[in-house]
Amino acid sequence: MFLYESALWKDDVRKALATLPELDELAGKSVLITGAAGLICSSVTDILFEYNESHDKKITVIGAGRWLEEMTGRFGEYCKKPYFIFAKYDASKNDNHFDVKADYIIHGASNAFPSLIIKEPVETMLSNFTGLLFLLNYARENGTKRVLYISSSEVYGKKEGSAPYREGEYGFIDLLNPRNSYSVGKRAAETLCASYAQEYGVESVIVRPGHIYGPTASPFDSRISSAFAYSAAKKEELVMKSDGSQLRSYCYCLDCATAMLKVLLRGKNQEAYNISNPDSIITIMQMAEMLAEAGGVRLIKETATEEEKKSFNPMSNSSLDSKGLESLDWKGLFDAKTGLEHTVMILREILGC
Repeated sequence: MFLYESALWKDDVRKALATLPELDELAGKSVLITGAAGLICSSVTDILFEYNESHDKKITVIGAGRWLEEMTGRFGEYCKKPYFIFAKYDASKNDNHFDVKADYIIHGASNAFPSLIIKEPVETMLSNFTGLLFLLNYARENGTKRVLYISSSEVYGKKEGSAPYREGEYGFIDLLNPRNSYSVGKRAAETLCASYAQEYGVESVIVRPGHIYGPTASPFDSRISSAFAYSAAKKEELVMKSDGSQLRSYCYCLDCATAMLKVLLRGKNQEAYNISNPDSIITIMQMAEMLAEAGGVRLIKETATEEEKKSFNPMSNSSLDSKGLESLDWKGLFDAKTGLEHTVMILREILGC
């Protein structure tokens, strides 16, 4: 079953689109999206598709990824629409080439699975940097108006206390821990964006999402919010392997998508914006409890193995201040309880559970 066969998902997408009147500025323009079939960027793509289906003047969506089959598996018949173009792209390769010109770029292709980061820290770090380098050079050569880079809350590192991180506040990151190949790679990529803006005039904006969840997640996603959502949808008990006290900025995928589009069109050049819904700053335990309640399943505790602990996010507090984002006239539609409930309900529709 395709995600589009879920009436609840379609309704959520329409509600998200209704908050973005500025999308009219993209009509007649082209937007290249890397990682277009992923958790975050497929939500952005769905909003743009919904815009096109309800407007005469279309936004050309260039879905960039490694395989066309991945796109058709996620977007189905939309891949046959005249406003959709597939472009082959692999963030880990140095020999990418596009035959199309993009007015805007949203770069979301990145390895973010904790288990894969541990397995391939070198590839994780290099792809975060070289994948962006190619796109910035492409933007410079083709006159792209703006690049939006999807970074991460992990760039902040560790700090004391439970106050949300504000842009410009950075804590400690252990440079010799391979698990931090992801966060260090993201930090370097952000500096690369700023450097290209200053030296070559390539406009860029940066978003730092917190912990994004939703029915667009892959069933192979090892992040706890995604894994627990699928387990709850399949009526399986949830197994917590930490004390769950870590504080996180959780955000429903469509709220993240509307935030990204706001920043793309309204954000200031060379600025970074946290993506956080202030109604969804909760602990991992609270998130798990909400998913267990939504799925009608048990939540149990087990002790993590030493190998499993290696993939844990080292930040005990990664809550994010959202004032910068809210200054762009953005507001989240889905608080934690609503978003997590919708995720389980939609996944159950898709999985036939």
